[in-house]
Amino acid sequence: MTDDRLAPSAAPTASDAPTANAMRRALRRARDGVALDVDEAAVLLRARGEDLRELCAAAARVRDAGLEAAGRPGTLTYSKKVFIPLTRLCRDRCHYCTFVTVPGRLRAAGHGMYLSPDEVLDIARRGAEMGCKEALFTLGDKPEDRWPEAREWLDAHGYDDTLAYVRAMAVRVLEETGLLPHLNPGVLTWTDFQRLKPVAPSMGMMLETTATRLWSEPGGPHHGSPDKEPAVRLRVLHDAGRSNVPFTTGVLIGIGESVEERADALFEIRRVQRAYHGVQEVIVQNFRAKPDTAMRGMPDAELAELAACVAVARLILGPDARVQAPPNLVDGEYALLIDAGIDDWGGVSPLTPDHVNPERPWPQIDELAARTAESGFTLRERLTVYPEFIARGEPWLDPRLLPHVTALADPATGLADESARPAGLPWQEPDTGFTATGRTDLHRTIDTEGRTADRRDDFDAVYGDWAALAEQAAPGLVPERIDGDARAALRQAADDPTLLTDEQALVLLHADGPALDALCTVADDLRRSVVGDDVTYIVTRNINFTNVCYTGCRFCAFAQRRTDADAYTLSLEQVADRAAQAWDVGAVEVCMQGGIHPDLPGTAYFDLARAVKERVPGMHVHAFSPMEVVNGAARTGMSVRDWLTAAREAGVDSLPGTAAEILDDEVRWVLTKGKLPAATWTEVITTAHELGLRTSSTMMYGHVDQPRHWLGHLRTLAGIQRTAHEKGVQGFTEFVTLPFIHTNAPVYLAGIARPGPSLRDNRAVTAMARLLLHPGIPNIQTSWVKLGTEGAAEMLRSGANDLGGTLMEETISRMAGSRYGSYRSVRDLVAIAEAAGRPARPRTTLYGSVPEERRQAAAASDGHLPQLLPVLTD
Repeated sequence: MTDDRLAPSAAPTASDAPTANAMRRALRRARDGVALDVDEAAVLLRARGEDLRELCAAAARVRDAGLEAAGRPGTLTYSKKVFIPLTRLCRDRCHYCTFVTVPGRLRAAGHGMYLSPDEVLDIARRGAEMGCKEALFTLGDKPEDRWPEAREWLDAHGYDDTLAYVRAMAVRVLEETGLLPHLNPGVLTWTDFQRLKPVAPSMGMMLETTATRLWSEPGGPHHGSPDKEPAVRLRVLHDAGRSNVPFTTGVLIGIGESVEERADALFEIRRVQRAYHGVQEVIVQNFRAKPDTAMRGMPDAELAELAACVAVARLILGPDARVQAPPNLVDGEYALLIDAGIDDWGGVSPLTPDHVNPERPWPQIDELAARTAESGFTLRERLTVYPEFIARGEPWLDPRLLPHVTALADPATGLADESARPAGLPWQEPDTGFTATGRTDLHRTIDTEGRTADRRDDFDAVYGDWAALAEQAAPGLVPERIDGDARAALRQAADDPTLLTDEQALVLLHADGPALDALCTVADDLRRSVVGDDVTYIVTRNINFTNVCYTGCRFCAFAQRRTDADAYTLSLEQVADRAAQAWDVGAVEVCMQGGIHPDLPGTAYFDLARAVKERVPGMHVHAFSPMEVVNGAARTGMSVRDWLTAAREAGVDSLPGTAAEILDDEVRWVLTKGKLPAATWTEVITTAHELGLRTSSTMMYGHVDQPRHWLGHLRTLAGIQRTAHEKGVQGFTEFVTLPFIHTNAPVYLAGIARPGPSLRDNRAVTAMARLLLHPGIPNIQTSWVKLGTEGAAEMLRSGANDLGGTLMEETISRMAGSRYGSYRSVRDLVAIAEAAGRPARPRTTLYGSVPEERRQAAAASDGHLPQLLPVLTD
């Protein structure tokens, strides 16, 4: 480094400058490899002159160690790309942006509101001819929400929203040019990631800053821009990680943030990376003032300031991080940024300008290579998705993208094969379909041979960082002390449970001893008055058609990778055979659910329903959780409503309301890495109800939750049912209590969850479900699979009226460690009811009467199933 690049003019003012002692201490910790805190990082962000040289030297050592570990020592990377500005309209009003414009200016220049498909493909084809391998889609956030012209364009061209057009164009680029799309469409929801992941190997969004004041205060650079709220952007980073999307993010420095706020943003990125290991690169970008913007008079971020931020980012994020600085924004000071610890120059285009910084042309790739070599490094081309994620494979790369990525990747390094030229390849659903593979007899052998091991061998990686998760879970695990008048709450429950306050409900959810006994009596009395004494049950068969799943639910011991010893997938014929077997022994329903198998197309669910209906037309198909619905919709590009409509036409009669777990994201994101958020679960369920598809409702409890979470969950279900009735639809059929089975659950094996609910918890949840869901949901179901005969009988005395089904095969709970087998005969279920002092009768899925022919078939076959599986007793 030369002194003139670290000129004194870049130094902080005296009032902001850290003390010499603070700087020495922070530099010593950086040099010694000690983890920095936010305050120390803020001190180092002010380093200049000799201090900056020392800081950069420490950062460079960390970078070099990371490159050595990655197998590419002395190598800096870049991506050869084209820039596709799909639309320059945006609903935000960032005060420094020249990319965004307004409809009038587009018309005046002869442009459409969006690039046409021909314009998109022309850019991509010309890029492919020049050897580019990345198509960077950049666009404004949700322009149709602000501009009627954008809405009109989308409607005229047959797209529901901008993201639907993004998805369609990404597919066209893959199929017609072979370039790999990298999508920068702004703020995305969890559901949006599911829609876009199958069409793009990577995506990105700059965090920019965590300084909320820059968004909330008038005059701030992000004021008036809904998508720039830091909390919203952080949620996007988390959802990308939950969705296993290789993701690019970064910070924008010099827009008015303090060094403490700058450090905080870097620590937030580190927090996300620790949790999901999905941040593939972090960009450190310096603000450059542009004419015709509100911030045109603001000074540019100095290059020494940029170097300090790059170095601090490297130290905070560690050797495994890929840290990038855009080469067209560094005024030729390449060595400065290399010395500071970058290992990537980002995307460089030989064809298209940087539409975000149009006044800053890209350097020529040969020049960039030469300047990189001057610092002792070799420049290598990479793909839009980094080698680490190519090596990981599933679930980070969708199977439909694998041929496109493989065609351009160097198999030895995962970097770009620089001799490869992109060529269009079909983007299509995997053609494997339903082929019987793996341990297809698991439904029988789980009871006789058990599972191969208590955990998968990728246990330490697939679920995220267990230490970070323990920190996240800790607040929810603190026992609550609830002081309240149990007698008054019980009086209100007996008089009119619909008027129970949250405070009273929490008192009762914590009840124990005589108060708990009294609560169960009140609930049981209400049960008697609402549904009578009959205990209902259904002759049904569970068919879990695959356990291959990469969602990463931390409570689930059922999910397997395709290569695991216990993994299996059934063929359509096997599914139909099992349905026919069930019909022969008196079943009125099959319940079908499975893992989120990456090879199964979104239409596979329709094939399953049709296979059952074609073989057994009279069978009620109760199938597909909200998670499966969202997966099917995302893979087909359909809306949830359209997908559910198609599922109904294929033969689906009702939906299980599983995948709910706890409808509180505080708990939910501890329990699961990638399952749908609570709001999305609610959206799927309410849409199903509106279409006339009834659903069950569930709650899994006794893990990292507390009674306050149970209360919120039950209130949410009651509200959904109220809304359904107001719309004139029936909604939920029942509420099913699902006590957490801990034995083989990863979150328990990691020492985070408690070992399931106590008997007290089970009684309180059952009783309070009866009270809090009254009168909307009259049927409360208990689970013999999870509680056994005595436990289920006790719940029947605590407000429950339904025992669920015979099941015939129950693999999910058994894989988790349930001790109560996979099947109960009708006689077994009647015996449970009798143990509770009650009569029993069969029902249909919708709680109707069972036809006499089905009753007789069940009675004739009861206990004599045709070699389906062994029958275990308690």
